[in-house]
Amino acid sequence: MLFNLAHAADGAPGDPGIMGFLPLIVIFVLFYFMLLRPQMKRAKEQKNMLEALQKGDEVVTAGGTLGKVIKVTENFITLEIAANTTIHVQRSAIQTLLPKGTIKDLDK
Repeated sequence: MLFNLAHAADGAPGDPGIMGFLPLIVIFVLFYFMLLRPQMKRAKEQKNMLEALQKGDEVVTAGGTLGKVIKVTENFITLEIAANTTIHVQRSAIQTLLPKGTIKDLDK
């Protein structure tokens, strides 16, 4: 005969156990510490900043409008963006709390 009989190779060894899931577990842990945890920390800081807003604070909105807080209600904030010019924005639209005197320094 010209051809030898082919024999099937032995199957893969049994269940690899935890070692099969180890790369997946490592990826999840890295994802948590590099993405989820810092994002949750930033969200908590933003929430605390919005709750602590008070009259006289200088802020920047998400749209880039710079203003001074005149009135704070449950859902809306009134900002003075120029002399005798006020706007109402949602509390969640406030992006950054600025140090006192920032608006005055920009006018120079």
